[in-house]
Amino acid sequence: MAEKRRLERFDLVMPAAIELINEHHNERIINLLTINICSGGAYFHTNQPLPEGTQVKLDLVLPLEKLRKLKKEHKKALIKVTGKVLRAESEGMAICFDKDYQIAGSTK
Repeated sequence: MAEKRRLERFDLVMPAAIELINEHHNERIINLLTINICSGGAYFHTNQPLPEGTQVKLDLVLPLEKLRKLKKEHKKALIKVTGKVLRAESEGMAICFDKDYQIAGSTK
């Protein structure tokens, strides 16, 4: 099978809080870990993937211990992004990120 990916993926485990976006404003947050990630999306291991097309908001937490360029008062970076479930499988789901995102330092 030919590789379809246009963006380089990295095997990186990061905690993520995934919030479902719906018209009823019912909050449902799922805490998962990434399996791999690229600038366009991420893959999450889960036995209960969301349906394809589900709109979500994600908070990804990136530990900064190994990133030397950021200020010392920040221990982690919080990446806020929205996206959509692109693919749902029995062992996980792929979420495609929207182009708008926010990155902020976090001391937690």
